[in-house]
Amino acid sequence: MRFVAYRRNDGPGLAIRQGSDLRDLGSLDLAAVLREGDDGLRRMEALARRGRPLDESDLIYLPPITAPPKIVCVGLNYQDHVKEAKREPPLYPTFFGRFVQSLVAHGQPLVRPLVSEQFDYEGEIVAVIGKRGRHIARSEALDFVAGYSVFNDASVRDYQRKGDQWTLGKNFDGTGAFGPEFVTADELPRGAKALKIMTRLNGVTVQSATADEMIFDIPTLIARLSEAVTLEVGDLLVTGTPGGVGFSRNPKLFMKQGDVCEVEVEGVGILRNPVHDETTPVSRSGEVDSVVAR
Repeated sequence: MRFVAYRRNDGPGLAIRQGSDLRDLGSLDLAAVLREGDDGLRRMEALARRGRPLDESDLIYLPPITAPPKIVCVGLNYQDHVKEAKREPPLYPTFFGRFVQSLVAHGQPLVRPLVSEQFDYEGEIVAVIGKRGRHIARSEALDFVAGYSVFNDASVRDYQRKGDQWTLGKNFDGTGAFGPEFVTADELPRGAKALKIMTRLNGVTVQSATADEMIFDIPTLIARLSEAVTLEVGDLLVTGTPGGVGFSRNPKLFMKQGDVCEVEVEGVGILRNPVHDETTPVSRSGEVDSVVAR
């Protein structure tokens, strides 16, 4: 099954894609459905048979999981990316966190920060956790994956390198694109085996690899991560980016106002986002209210 989370004038909702059609499931939340396990998915199939078709032109996409309990990303997980970063291959997965506030949906702008001109793309496969667990054996790890989606782990490179850890450069508001669809694991090769992943900037392919090129595959990542933390339903495991990032090119290639970045994962979908510059509106008191894209 393929799920889409959306918002309309009457509020948020969930739909199932069937061919070229979207069938409305009403004001449901995908994470709540996943917590019901197989029973929840079967219930969604029955609802979709009765659901009315939706006009996609009337919808605004939301991230498939709008409020994931955790977003855990993996750094340096493709050999060609390790090489271009001039690093030694890791002996253990490099995990770091993203904040929910950084997420944007398909079609919404990735926001290039006011304070940086080094805004880089990183196309990635997302594994969505479907069962709670800790100390998960590698041999059982894929039983904890509900399905997959697409991610652009857009990175603010100069801030990523201002210290010895990457948190700040990976968590600017509006820099983590996620979606457009969540695809259940049974529709794809087990463990996303051999799925192609590509990133295109303004129609030009800048990254191309397969999931088989990961240094640490998805079962290994789940097993290692669960040694430390309890995985929850709806957690996102963002599995790393291939080589070809803009920072490692000569000349360097960064995203800017007016660009369009697409990440495609075979069998999962295409995540497309325009790139907008950040602006800072000022409140009547003269204090900064918030940061938005223009």
